[in-house]
Amino acid sequence: MLTFSSQQLYAWVAMFIWPATRVLGLLATAPPFGSASVPMLVKVLLGIAVSMVIAPDVPIPASLDPMSMTGLLILLQQLLIGLAMGLAMRIVFAAVEAAGEFTSSTMGLSFAAFFDPQTQGRTSVVSQIFSLLATMVFLSLNGHLILLQVMAESFHTLPISAQPITTEGFHQLGLWGARVFSMGLQLSLPLVIALLITNFALGILTRAAPQLNLFGIGFSITMLAGFILIGFGLPYMLTPLQRLLSEGIEMVRMLGSVPPIHALPRP
Repeated sequence: MLTFSSQQLYAWVAMFIWPATRVLGLLATAPPFGSASVPMLVKVLLGIAVSMVIAPDVPIPASLDPMSMTGLLILLQQLLIGLAMGLAMRIVFAAVEAAGEFTSSTMGLSFAAFFDPQTQGRTSVVSQIFSLLATMVFLSLNGHLILLQVMAESFHTLPISAQPITTEGFHQLGLWGARVFSMGLQLSLPLVIALLITNFALGILTRAAPQLNLFGIGFSITMLAGFILIGFGLPYMLTPLQRLLSEGIEMVRMLGSVPPIHALPRP
């Protein structure tokens, strides 16, 4: 008859539940896993499967009860780490969507918006096109596998511990989030400048021929020029998208290597 002690049972529970919490936190926010189109059951099953694979290699602090107050605090800490790592990757896709918003506003398509179930808000058609493009590039580069690999490595660079984590990682995450508009503007700047030149040319044409109805032909010309420029510019967006995705992966790796706060020795 097999018998188990309470310490062994606690060790087995802790060996699975703490890594699973960090993994599920990542899958809840990181694209493409965190998309609202992915069913919740699929996310949970994927998180459990990944946790079962990496759990035997995860260093777990000994003599800690996962049901104690300390164990619950560790559980909350792992959830925050996973959410922060997933959010760092989500910021890259938010920058791509911001580039689509800038482009659609310059094209005059700011009214062509629909409800996005992922963000629970209105988004433009061009933003959805850019977001789908970034997702396809991310998957083609095996970014989802690299993201899971970085998550598995974070258990060694930022091991599970009862020590509180520093605020340096969250500070860097805030600075990274502040770059959403700058990255989006850099990505959309060629299209925006070309559309501004188009609008400037329409203004000169209207000045030279006042009988032309700018409001009648300007919108059609600007929208047509915008779609033509997007069609010609999509192949050239691959390199900046790769750079942004690589920076996002490096930010996730940095968040997974921030050392915890070590208690000062007592005199």
